[in-house]
Amino acid sequence: MSLSPLARRLLAGVTVLVLLFMYAPLAVVVVNSFNQDASMTWPPSGFTTEWWQRAFYSQGARDAVWTSVQVALASTAVALLLGTLAAFALQRFDFFGKHSVNLLVILPIALPGVVTGIALNNAFRGVLGVQLSVLTVVVAHATFCIVTVFNNVVARLRRIGGSLEEASSDLGAGPWTTFRLVTLPQLRSALLAGGLLAFALSFDEIIVTTFTAGAGTTTLPIWILNNLFRPNQAPVVAVVAVVLIVLSVVPIWIAQRLSGDTDAVR
Repeated sequence: MSLSPLARRLLAGVTVLVLLFMYAPLAVVVVNSFNQDASMTWPPSGFTTEWWQRAFYSQGARDAVWTSVQVALASTAVALLLGTLAAFALQRFDFFGKHSVNLLVILPIALPGVVTGIALNNAFRGVLGVQLSVLTVVVAHATFCIVTVFNNVVARLRRIGGSLEEASSDLGAGPWTTFRLVTLPQLRSALLAGGLLAFALSFDEIIVTTFTAGAGTTTLPIWILNNLFRPNQAPVVAVVAVVLIVLSVVPIWIAQRLSGDTDAVR
């Protein structure tokens, strides 16, 4: 069904308004990171790079970035392993309760972060008696990062089918050889895309982290929250927020470029 020129212009205008509504606050943060006034008055009276220099030399910010990177890398590694295994089990085999297991795998990312955080906090402290630390944050992040890897791998397995694997087996290759030489090369971009999405999701997560981080564990989002309402730190927080935006957007953009299946990148 073709649209009239007026309808196309209306749809284009609505699209522009929605995008402005979504991204205008991010643009304000970027501009404020160069705002000359420490109180972040608007519009800016001038621009400076002083806050970027202060943020670079801020030991607290650098430690928080490093902690977030460590947590994101570890949770991504766990998600790649478990998400790939779950995808193969649910895509390549039929068994009783398959659809229920599939729902349970993807449910953590659909639940509110507060619910997941409280549940994990109770499990760690009340049931398991584990002290909250970086390790508990990694486990907590892995619970929802698995979903991004799982979705990417399942989508790719559905697209490639199993004919090449069957042909490899008919030619005498064992399961490991078939996986290494036939299946893995076809999954490589899906795994990379899922890993990048998992890294981005873990790197800027704050709600679940708040409930599962120990007293000495400060990730970058938590550092931003703790310093957001300190007048002297407001400009530095704006700079760190810009860095967080870039480090979150770039992996998602790369993942979209790597994955040709729109159902794989959600």
